[in-house]
Amino acid sequence: MINPRIDELLGQVDSRYALVIVAAKRARQINNYHHQLGEGTFDEFAPPLVESRSKNYLTLSLEEVAEGKITYEYRR
Repeated sequence: MINPRIDELLGQVDSRYALVIVAAKRARQINNYHHQLGEGTFDEFAPPLVESRSKNYLTLSLEEVAEGKITYEYRR
């Protein structure tokens, strides 16, 4: 079971496609942030924006979307 629920997440984004793209990109950013910690640099990527028991980066990014911490816009 996915937590937060998909129907809750769809209230924050335009479509399922947008949700997948936003969550995947943010999960990569969180992953890169954790890899930077070992190198001693903190410049490029933001830390997780929510407190969570989960260590899964995708779950963290979905929780950020659910809480409205992540915004996005379409580029043309």
